[in-house]
Amino acid sequence: MFQRILVANRGEIALRVFRACRELGIETVGIFSEADRGAAYLELADEAYCVGPPKACDSYLKIDRVISAAEIGNVQAIHPGYGFLAENAHFADVCRSCNIEFIGPSHEAMALVGDKNAARQMARQADVPSVPGSDGLVSNEAEALRIAHEIGFPVLIKAAAGGGGRGMRVALNDLSLKSSLQQAQAEAGAAFGNSEIYLEKYIEHPRHVEVQILADLHGNVVYLWERDCTVQRRHQKLIEESPAPQLDGDTRRAMCEAAVRLVKAASYTNAGTVEFIVDRQGHYYFIELNARIQVEHPVA
Repeated sequence: MFQRILVANRGEIALRVFRACRELGIETVGIFSEADRGAAYLELADEAYCVGPPKACDSYLKIDRVISAAEIGNVQAIHPGYGFLAENAHFADVCRSCNIEFIGPSHEAMALVGDKNAARQMARQADVPSVPGSDGLVSNEAEALRIAHEIGFPVLIKAAAGGGGRGMRVALNDLSLKSSLQQAQAEAGAAFGNSEIYLEKYIEHPRHVEVQILADLHGNVVYLWERDCTVQRRHQKLIEESPAPQLDGDTRRAMCEAAVRLVKAASYTNAGTVEFIVDRQGHYYFIELNARIQVEHPVA
């Protein structure tokens, strides 16, 4: 077990990690921006260092400053929490190159599941149902039209990187596909620095159900059941419920077991969340894997 870790986050998740470490007898180092100087949750840390001015891009997202704080604090590991650098494969790689353990998945696994198109292909290889769509990235308008006619409208255009609904558009016909394709690519490029997109069949009125998993370094993976997060606004969850309503026992177990297969196929370790959508006929489809502790982790 680690004796001393740095928590590379702020607010509620930093507080939870500080408390857990204190219960386990682990010393903690916190970081803060000038905006968070003197924040109450920092009182639970054994030490805390300022990493920059108020803006996150100048503080919490500055990898060199976070690593410097970890080295000054003489920690063995960094816990990223969620948000900020939690799903940054480069950060995970830098941590380990500096002989600091990153408490999370390997940078290879994070990079793999962070690419939604690659994750879909991996899901198919692991016999995990995925939404019908393009076999890979869509490079041009003609290809997009061909695929859309093969799977049938409406279709969903999705960015290969990122999330939160950015770079995602629904197309109902040829005309809307042409205009939405350009919009999705431009938005994805601006938001994630990656304009690559792919196509999926648009599942109308689905339920959004996700499975939380834990995986160790010895190949053991367990699921912590599921939660329904269908109630959303602007692709952001408002209410989560566990166990998921309107989900029969066989489907629940099959979905959870599919999540385990996917995680094993990715050689993924630590906490993660496998997201599915469920159509009105009760068929479930993999959509993505969040490579971090879930914001709503206490629900399960």
